Amino acid sequence: QVQLVESGGDLVQPGGSLRLSCAASLSDFRRYAMGWYRQAPGKQRELVARISSESSTNYADFVKGRFTISRDNAKNTLYLQMNSLKPEDTAVYYCNARWIFNYWGKGTLVTVSA
Repeated sequence: QVQLVESGGDLVQPGGSLRLSCAASLSDFRRYAMGWYRQAPGKQRELVARISSESSTNYADFVKGRFTISRDNAKNTLYLQMNSLKPEDTAVYYCNARWIFNYWGKGTLVTVSA
């Protein structure tokens, strides 16, 4: 059974940092394009960042220069380093894996508030 388990969400003050992790039970993890999405209350889920199987990356405009996506294929883990956090970054952050099939984690809550 495929599982994507996010961790690292927390309450943080504006300007702070967090590192999210996504542990994936995928036998061919390195073949998957991976991504982070988020969903704020009352809003649709949106792409934050994604990384291809070749580790090329792209980011939503609202996180460029603040967030960094990375992957460790040896550990089957995806990361999202989030710096200079803003209150509008408050959301549930979801991990996504896409290759032949498309998988989602259950999410981890990030709250940015003073």
